[in-house]
Amino acid sequence: MRTYFPKQGEIEARWFIIDAEGKVLGRLSTTIARILSGKNKPTYTPFLDTGDHVIVINAEKIVLTGKKESDKIYRRHSQYPGGLKERSARSVRAEKPETMIEEAVWGMLPKNRLGRKMLKKLKVYRGTNHPHQAQKPERIEVAE
Repeated sequence: MRTYFPKQGEIEARWFIIDAEGKVLGRLSTTIARILSGKNKPTYTPFLDTGDHVIVINAEKIVLTGKKESDKIYRRHSQYPGGLKERSARSVRAEKPETMIEEAVWGMLPKNRLGRKMLKKLKVYRGTNHPHQAQKPERIEVAE
């Protein structure tokens, strides 16, 4: 018996809206990563992009448990000596809360071309407005 692999024309990408209000960052991110990679579909193939598009709204209302609001640190490095930049979760939320969700999801996707392609299908917005009405996205509820 031969293994079935979906062809490029057979892969149908749908659009989903997820409301992040009151949701825990890590639990929400795992759900988003599963949808982006296509693991929620019966046609999942590890080396193909079979996932769907995800729109996340109300990014500024995401919840961090415990003392992560003050203790969690986002780091990046410029690759120059002394180029380490650090920001707390509180300052990231104040400046650009979309980054918190994007970085959490990126940590759960493959670190290669396929993972970067999957991450491009994630759209995160603060507030309830988004420019993707024409795609007719479906609302899905994420368990807390």
